[in-house]
Amino acid sequence: MLAMLKGSVAAVETGIAVIDVSGVGYEVHMPQTDLASLRGGMPVTVHTSLNISQDAVTLYGFLSRGSKTLFTQLQKVSGIGPRVALSILSTLTADQLAKAVSEGDAATLSRAPGLGKKGAQKIILELSGRLDLEEMGSRVSSTPLDPAMGRVVEGLVSLGWQQHDAQRAVEGVCREEGYPTPLAEKEIPAVLKKALTSLDRGR
Repeated sequence: MLAMLKGSVAAVETGIAVIDVSGVGYEVHMPQTDLASLRGGMPVTVHTSLNISQDAVTLYGFLSRGSKTLFTQLQKVSGIGPRVALSILSTLTADQLAKAVSEGDAATLSRAPGLGKKGAQKIILELSGRLDLEEMGSRVSSTPLDPAMGRVVEGLVSLGWQQHDAQRAVEGVCREEGYPTPLAEKEIPAVLKKALTSLDRGR
C-alpha cells in the first residue's frame, strides 16, 4: 500500500494538495488544518491512506502519523467512512477529538459536517478509552489555559497549527517574555504575533 509521500507541494486547492514526487503529481485529500500550513514549492512528507471503492480510488493524506492513525480508527466505527473521518479531522484537532470522546461530548463531535448526533454517539461508544494520543505523538495537555491564552491558541489553530504545538508556543512566549497570567486581553495581539514567530522559527 501507499503509506507515505515525500516530495514538494505542487498546488493547494479546496480540500486537496498536489504533491510532486520525482515529477509525478499525487492528488491527496487532506484536512483543512493541514492544507492551511502548506505553501507551493515547500518540501513535505505526507502520511497517506489509500481508499479503493467501486466509484473511485482516493488518496488521503496527513502531516502527522498520529492524524493518520486517528483517521483509521474513526473508520472502524460503524457508519463512519473516509469522507466523514476526514471532515472530523478538519473540524477538530487530535486533542479536541480525544477530549470530546473521553468526556462524551457528542455536541462537539457533531460540529463536523456530515456527522450527525447519532454518529457522534457511536464514535464515543466505540472509541472511548481506545484513543492513545501519547502513542500517536500527540498529548492532551493537562494544563488549563486562562480565557485570553485560550483565544490566542484558538487563533493559531485557525491558521493551521496543531493544538498541542499552539499551546506550547503560547505558554513558552508568556513564560519567556514575562507576561503575567491570567493574560490581559490587551496583550492578546502581541502574544499571538510572538507565538507565530516562535512556531515559524521551529518549522
